[in-house]
Amino acid sequence: MKEAFKKWNSISLVKRIICGLIIGIILGLVIPQASGISILGDLFVGALKGVAPILVFFLVMSALCHMGKGQKTNMKFIVFLYILGNLVSAFCAVIASYIFPITLTFSESTNTADVTPPSGVTEVLTNLLMNLVANPVDSIVNANYIGILAWAIIFGIALKSANEGTKNALENISDAVSTAVKWIISFAPFGIMGLIFTTISEQGLDALLGYGQLILVLVGTMAVVALVINPIIVFLCIRKNPYPLVFTCLKDSFITAFFTRSSAANIPVNMELCEKLGLDEDTYSISIPLGATVNMAGAAITISTMALAAANTLDIKVTFGTALIMCVLAAASAAGASGVAGGSLLLIPLACSLFGIPNDIAMQVVGVGFIVGVVQDSCETGLNSSSDVLYTAIAEFRDRRRHPERYADKENA
Repeated sequence: MKEAFKKWNSISLVKRIICGLIIGIILGLVIPQASGISILGDLFVGALKGVAPILVFFLVMSALCHMGKGQKTNMKFIVFLYILGNLVSAFCAVIASYIFPITLTFSESTNTADVTPPSGVTEVLTNLLMNLVANPVDSIVNANYIGILAWAIIFGIALKSANEGTKNALENISDAVSTAVKWIISFAPFGIMGLIFTTISEQGLDALLGYGQLILVLVGTMAVVALVINPIIVFLCIRKNPYPLVFTCLKDSFITAFFTRSSAANIPVNMELCEKLGLDEDTYSISIPLGATVNMAGAAITISTMALAAANTLDIKVTFGTALIMCVLAAASAAGASGVAGGSLLLIPLACSLFGIPNDIAMQVVGVGFIVGVVQDSCETGLNSSSDVLYTAIAEFRDRRRHPERYADKENA
């Protein structure tokens, strides 16, 4: 049994999820009456629902308290690019969702009668402000992700002046929670088998067409950001043809991140690429690990697209003003996305809460995200990780163009 378990874990998660998808589809078609299989999906979603609030709280707080106080002038511009990338990516996802509206398929047992969409931007802002000041413990217990994010930011900034022992303890807690999430996600093939079985047994194969459309919108938006938006940002910064640098980052960073599906695991690859590009080690040794935490353009796309798809499914009309608020929220929450595979999916309820979507339904959207995650999460991680190097490089190349005297000694050496 132990050997079988080791052999199972030695298989890549992507392959195991594909097996779960195939088995779930077959069982849904052959024995749709075997309702007991659905409990696997319910247990998986329930575990994610339980750990998600704690994960968001400790990850964001730990990331902020470890932020340095601008050791390098380029860091300010790099952080600006990280934030800009998240915001622009979320905005692109909103535009794509308006052009290609997506409808998801929920379980028939899901109760949508209690969904009360907000009446307008004023109500959204009011709810946002009230959730911001909610009791932090109550926010974690009731999965109030807006309150969780707000208090995590406050505590994270307050703890920047704490001693190293306190910071290390907080980092250890954050790592422990992330490890727990990895354990839960390792059971994703069984959970997804249960989720896809429920969908196929209740809705039939036609339901999969919606997932295909969702994947196209998600991956298409990420491709636009990688091949259109990022090159524009590069050109504005370095005033040169952006594509040689863009393609170098995609070739050397995107491909490995695509298969590892972890920005954290791709940090050594990115540092090696920075060295290859001749960048300043004092800068990239800080910006690359930081980017693996806060530069989450792909996550911002996933969060925005999935939340708008949920709103469209429930016939909630989202005004453009409300969508802009969600862009900012998605960009901010994406910075707290876990570095493990599928980490951004746990932040979808945060965006869904803006539209009055209950947490139970939002977590079903997370389940849909795991079904399409075989492709979506790989592309998302690739975009996130390759952008870490890209933004670090253009910040330094911009500085070299504006202040060549700073780098004259280094070039001569």
